Amino acid sequence: MNYARELFRKAGMTPEAAEQKSHIWEGYEMVNVISWIVGAILFLISGIHLYWMAGGRKGALAAIPSAGSEPVFLPTKIATGIVAGALALSGWFVLELGEAIERLLFPDWLLTYGGWTLAGVFLIRTVGDFRWVGFFKKRKGTLFAKWDTVLYSPLCLFLGLGLIYVMND
Repeated sequence: MNYARELFRKAGMTPEAAEQKSHIWEGYEMVNVISWIVGAILFLISGIHLYWMAGGRKGALAAIPSAGSEPVFLPTKIATGIVAGALALSGWFVLELGEAIERLLFPDWLLTYGGWTLAGVFLIRTVGDFRWVGFFKKRKGTLFAKWDTVLYSPLCLFLGLGLIYVMND
């Protein structure tokens, strides 16, 4: 039985309406959906970094760890651009890995090892350095620490687990 059709029926749709709606999802597997979600998040974050590289200021203070009012480091435009490029490439990588798009850039061996490496990077970022970033950071009470706890670390956990799901499919 079609999984989407069953979900629509459980949501209270008539069998005919569920059948019609489920055709939208034909050919998609959950791995494709997760790949698109993870890839889209990475592309979005890449776009934010491009915005900062171009001189945008919104959200920048919340994205850099700080010791009180002093940032721990000040990223250069070049470093921000490199991060933006790496995030965009990672987004494309995830789409190829989950076979959401045709494989064009990455060989099979790189998809295999790179997928586990990328998942590891996000999961390690989730745990953090035990000082400034991650769930186990010691430095709390700053704008960055707040956003790291509420958004950045949970997002890294989702991305890491999403990549593991894609790798295991």
